[in-house]
Amino acid sequence: MKKYIFNRILRSLVSIFLVTTLIYTIVYTLVPRRQIFKNDTNYTKMTKTPDTKADYENTIFEKMGYIDYYNTRELRAKASEFDASVTVEGTDQNKAIYEEYIKQLGNGWTLHQFQESGQFYATRDVPIFQRVFEFYGNLVQIDHPWRIQDASNPDLERGISIENDPSVGWSVVGSGTKHKYLLYFNSKFPYIHQNFIKLNLGTSYPTYQNIPVLQVITQGQGKKEMTDVTFPSGETKSSSVDIYSRSYRSPEKADSQTIRNFGAGDAYTSTLTNYTDPSMIASSAIIGIFGVIISYFVGLPLAILMSRFKGTRIDSFSTATLTFIMAMPSVALAYIIRTIGTTLFGLPNAFPILGASDYRSYVLPVVILGVLGIPGLAIWARRYLIDQDSSDYVRFARAKGLSEKEISYRHIFKNAMVPIVNGIPSSILSVIVGATLTESLFAFPGMGKMMIDSVKASNSSMIVGLTFIFSTLSIFAVMAGDILMTIVDPRINLSAKKGGK
Repeated sequence: MKKYIFNRILRSLVSIFLVTTLIYTIVYTLVPRRQIFKNDTNYTKMTKTPDTKADYENTIFEKMGYIDYYNTRELRAKASEFDASVTVEGTDQNKAIYEEYIKQLGNGWTLHQFQESGQFYATRDVPIFQRVFEFYGNLVQIDHPWRIQDASNPDLERGISIENDPSVGWSVVGSGTKHKYLLYFNSKFPYIHQNFIKLNLGTSYPTYQNIPVLQVITQGQGKKEMTDVTFPSGETKSSSVDIYSRSYRSPEKADSQTIRNFGAGDAYTSTLTNYTDPSMIASSAIIGIFGVIISYFVGLPLAILMSRFKGTRIDSFSTATLTFIMAMPSVALAYIIRTIGTTLFGLPNAFPILGASDYRSYVLPVVILGVLGIPGLAIWARRYLIDQDSSDYVRFARAKGLSEKEISYRHIFKNAMVPIVNGIPSSILSVIVGATLTESLFAFPGMGKMMIDSVKASNSSMIVGLTFIFSTLSIFAVMAGDILMTIVDPRINLSAKKGGK
């Protein structure tokens, strides 16, 4: 088993790398880069003149990794090392100096001139292989006491210790690290939290602008949640601050409110906000897991019933009904269920009507996902059960005089559970990832809808980040299914080679 898991993890990492690299290359080479501005609400405000437009576009392109960019001030500072007489004015003399400096830079650097002021700037297109290398190079970030380098705070203490912090209790506390609390405990799943190792999937743009991709899908949503928070100053008051998220911010940037809460000179005053509603990934998981539960609780008994009465009217009617549901467009079935739910049971036809605090907001999305999964599961399980019914061990059981009920439950169903259990993790994941239709129909704030929204908004970082997450979860869900299969049937040896050798 250990050898299997080790080899499977290695193959999984290769698969994740190939899938993510392919999507990254497609998104950043085939999609026109200027499309990222079509949903940027700040674009029209920041581009009132040709110069500000060019500067804003190049700044964003640099943040997104498309180019390297020296604005006028940066270019002058660089070129002054080559020729101290250079200035920012757009004169022919300065142009000649800048052109000579750009030639020395090489590597694809190009000199440009602002249309209005005539001042100069330089850009370089970053090759796609370099962008991919930088993405993986920055993917895993390890927090340590020398992570923060702040010239304005030279006396910053550096170290890691275990403390009974007055704000969060016992925790591993860092100084000189990006995060204050490197290991801590609270009442939120998964209850034990760490900041030693974090994933960096890039920064979202233009939607959720300047927020890390991972934070977008894991932070809460909705209104700010007010709770009693004990600040380092010792004062306890109602606040939406997530005290566990304290991270470094230069003390010289602290305002009066921050000083009152954290004390003068405290370097860990940057915090996130608590929200009332679950995160995108939690919301998708809620409807996904319950949708799969409905599929299995209805689909499996139905499959058993159809297989036991194979060839009868019950089997024929059930098969015809399930085939009809499978043939029906998913969007039509979803609208039918939504109409029935809202008309007969008074359930909301959109998530925002009642919000995350009311369980009725989840009922119809869960039912739709469950119903969509029942036909495929029931027909597949029926076919498998019927195949098992004609096996040698079943004939032997009948020859021994066992009843059909005993054969079904003690033999056929027991063996059929192996592939059924194997598919449970993948089924849950496919519902979470593939709930695009349901989430869009109900304006449900989940990950499936987020992928579609990101494609529409040309949010390249979010597309790549979600692809990485989806591919990682998909591959490891298959491995989890294999492990569950060995738990159900210990006779299965995943490490054994074919032929028993």
